Amino acid sequence: MTAGTDNKQDKETSMEHTAEAVAPAPLARSAPSAASACWRRLMVCVVEVPAALIVLAEILLLGGGAFARYALHQPVPWTDELAGILFLWLAMLGAIIALDRGSHMQLTTFIKNLPPARRAWVDALGMWLVVAFLSLLLRPAWEHLAEHLEVSTPTLEISEGYRAAAVLAGVVLMLVAATLRLLSAHWKPVAATGLMVALCGGLLWLLSPALMTLGNVNLVIFFLLMLVACVAIGVPIAFAFGLATLCYLSLSTATPLSIIPNRMQEGMSHLILLAVPLFVFLGALIEMTGLARAMIHFLVSLIGHLRGGLQYVLLGAMYIVSGISGAKAADMAAVAPSLFPEMKRRGAKDGDLIGLLSASGAMSETIPPSIVLITVGSVTGVSITSLFIGGLMPAAVGLVMMSLVVWFQTRKEDMSRVPRPSRSAIVKALLVALPALALPVIIRTAVVEGVATATEVSTIGIFYAVVAGVLVYRQFDWRRIYPMLLGTAALSGAILLIVGCATAMAWALTQSGFAQDLVEILSAVPGGKTGFLLVSALAFVMLGSLLEGIPAIVLFGPLLFPIAKLVGVHEVHYAMVVIFAMGLGLFAPPFGVGFYAACAIGRVSPDVAMPKVWPHMAALLVALVLLTLVPWFSTGFL
Repeated sequence: MTAGTDNKQDKETSMEHTAEAVAPAPLARSAPSAASACWRRLMVCVVEVPAALIVLAEILLLGGGAFARYALHQPVPWTDELAGILFLWLAMLGAIIALDRGSHMQLTTFIKNLPPARRAWVDALGMWLVVAFLSLLLRPAWEHLAEHLEVSTPTLEISEGYRAAAVLAGVVLMLVAATLRLLSAHWKPVAATGLMVALCGGLLWLLSPALMTLGNVNLVIFFLLMLVACVAIGVPIAFAFGLATLCYLSLSTATPLSIIPNRMQEGMSHLILLAVPLFVFLGALIEMTGLARAMIHFLVSLIGHLRGGLQYVLLGAMYIVSGISGAKAADMAAVAPSLFPEMKRRGAKDGDLIGLLSASGAMSETIPPSIVLITVGSVTGVSITSLFIGGLMPAAVGLVMMSLVVWFQTRKEDMSRVPRPSRSAIVKALLVALPALALPVIIRTAVVEGVATATEVSTIGIFYAVVAGVLVYRQFDWRRIYPMLLGTAALSGAILLIVGCATAMAWALTQSGFAQDLVEILSAVPGGKTGFLLVSALAFVMLGSLLEGIPAIVLFGPLLFPIAKLVGVHEVHYAMVVIFAMGLGLFAPPFGVGFYAACAIGRVSPDVAMPKVWPHMAALLVALVLLTLVPWFSTGFL
């Protein structure tokens, strides 16, 4: 196993490649202008530094609140309220950073291979659509702020305007960031696509009286044709959701548009979602402090000498590490660079390694404390504790199925030159790894035993990781803290803006009567609850590949979970089926973005890896069928 500086550099390089794989390609830019330089200074002072400070403040607020309540038995009533206000500001500031960095979630499958000249036109068109959405949202955001200025918060007794102002500030600054990206690009595609967007917008406005008479046909126009077209050309998913919703409400209904920022704020204000940035930061900490490396070293010493031993180590490490970070790319980057070099020396093929890495990412989506589990609990009302308890066994089923594939592929591996570690070496590795291995146990036990909520427990993990890194592993680079805080804010903002826009879209779909129609259709699926589960699993495999996990869960979770309860499916069982199915779609080629992230981390061409990934995906498909047909795997320990 590679250690020390080389390993650290490998991981940082892998993460850089991952960012290239999953982030949108930037518009072709001209020379930096004075406006760009001014914007950069404004970003640092007004956006980046406050975002980093808010992440730190949230850690202290929630950690201090949990300590006061559990250890001192003196709860501080205002901590949650203040944390909620700061959280909305963090979400909007993070979304600004993500837009400025070009790291909002998007689908690039259909545009990634376009020639550079044509790609510049598509990127310009996508950015104009972002500008159009933000411009149209300005007035509703202002009206939303005005409505809340006279309302006071219940505990702090300050104006709700402090919370609502975050939405308006975020819209304004994102509009500036998007406009500057357009101004810094080549003028010809920008001018032509801008004119195209203006003409199409004007035409839709002229057709508005006719659209209002079409009824639910507008759902097809705006939520199928427009939304799919926007996603296909690479418009970030959050903005595609928001633009489709805004156009639908403004052009085909009489609904006041201030409902959009109101629903966005409501979607992003669930305090349980505050776990998203905190677990993202915790994931970065366990990599930086050496906890992840200690876990892997112990697993290698334990079973690395067996046939397929390192493959089993990779699966075991992903099972342990996954769920702590907010991004599967971070999970994979914490594990793969330490194992791939030795696995290749033992004769493993590049394609097989990427197939295993991709499938392990899909397998681990249900492992607590998963961001997807937290999101499901937030948008559907399912108990987070029940989801955390129910999530371990489904991942274990996937682990067993994938282990069978590894056994078959490595049954003839030559291990004669691989030394077997002594018992004392294994014990020493275990003692070194114990503080690291204790972290997932502490996190999950604290939630299950009621010591802390799913939001607060992340702060326990953060304080534990800091202490372990400084005192035990003596590996703590203070210079990396600020970039980690900014990365946390950007990733959290990208996730939470999707949650906000998807919440507004789900509300619009519900008000249109679509939810009732969906209930009638799915309730009539042949096969009762088994048929409903199979249809749901297939649907979320497709949704996971096209929309990624969180957008699919936020958009369709509130619609489908009540139907599942209506047909007699246990809510935790249903959650595990759809999350596992979504993970399978997220990491399955040719559309799943997780597959390309794994290729970037492993530095393997997708063309080489794609033919080798299918045995692992087939194993996960078998696991998904078992989870669907056997509820005990999800509910047996509740």
